[in-house]
Amino acid sequence: MEKNKIVNKINDNLKKINYPGFSRDIISFGIVKSIEIKDNKLYISINVNSDDKSKIDLIENEIKNMLNAKFDFTEIHIINVYKDKKQNHSKRKIKKIIAISSCKGGVGKSTIALNLAYQLSKSFKVGLLDLDIYGPSLPTLINHNETPQINENTIVPIEKFGIEFMSFGFLNNENSPTIWRGPMVSRMTQQFFDNVKWGELDYLLLDLPPGTGDIQLTLVQKIALDGAVIITTPQQLSHIDVMKGADMFKKVKAPIIGVIENMSKYILTGNIKNFTNQSLNINDTNINIESNGDFSLLVDIFKGDSAERESERLNIPLLGKIALDPNIAESCDNGIPYLKGFPNSVNYEEFLKISNAITTFSLNE
Repeated sequence: MEKNKIVNKINDNLKKINYPGFSRDIISFGIVKSIEIKDNKLYISINVNSDDKSKIDLIENEIKNMLNAKFDFTEIHIINVYKDKKQNHSKRKIKKIIAISSCKGGVGKSTIALNLAYQLSKSFKVGLLDLDIYGPSLPTLINHNETPQINENTIVPIEKFGIEFMSFGFLNNENSPTIWRGPMVSRMTQQFFDNVKWGELDYLLLDLPPGTGDIQLTLVQKIALDGAVIITTPQQLSHIDVMKGADMFKKVKAPIIGVIENMSKYILTGNIKNFTNQSLNINDTNINIESNGDFSLLVDIFKGDSAERESERLNIPLLGKIALDPNIAESCDNGIPYLKGFPNSVNYEEFLKISNAITTFSLNE
């Protein structure tokens, strides 16, 4: 049997092994980094970000027992590469780096990234890095257009709403320092890490630009990502592009935490005056009316099930669905995170659920 076919078969078998304490397998968690076969000897690299030796031993033993029962390799070697990744993060004093990605533009990724950062900042030290070189939106989203301070050729992040921010949009003016002018976008992207004075952060969220070009490849190849969150909208057109971005992370073994569906539904609320047990039917849907006449209706503005299909295709969780809300657009225009400007918003519970999923994933990765 060809090596590639054997590797694929090994990969399929490893999908049957769940990460300790989860119903999710080690492949979808991004634990397995590489599978190599040499002289009938099997070498598997894994990345278990944990100091819990019993957890690491459990994973390694399950892998060996599974593969010994299915294959006849003379030796099976499992190497945990976690130490190298930990050293990479320690240089920047950043514990976890999470990419917020979609591949497709216009899905509201930057807005979600900002609000996830805001929600996480309630309990953790958080930074948000806008990596869209050509169309940065962060300056508008937080209403900040002043150039950051520079100390010894190092950019000092903007601090606002209890979050550290950096964006090329803060620097893209006539007074931009020459340190940020280079012929290659990938090099400029790298400088956002090497030449920014990030503090001691629990999370650094990366707002990735659309596409799967130089910036994205630079990140997944050179930056030790701890996970990626995929943003989509319900339509099939969105799903086609989002699949490309998700597959990029999958190919380089970057763990995908889950998928979020934005613009999922529109929540229509209203009140019937002088309510006397009338029935209400909208779009062939019977609406439940409260005793005081209040009612609410979820409307599918955009038809489709992109998030469900991507969740099933990659065997990753559907983290949440963010409903259309005019207050989101208002908060963006006002330069205030939606969750701060509208703390009792219809989407608060969804953002809370998503942020909890990210922290749970990070603690158990």
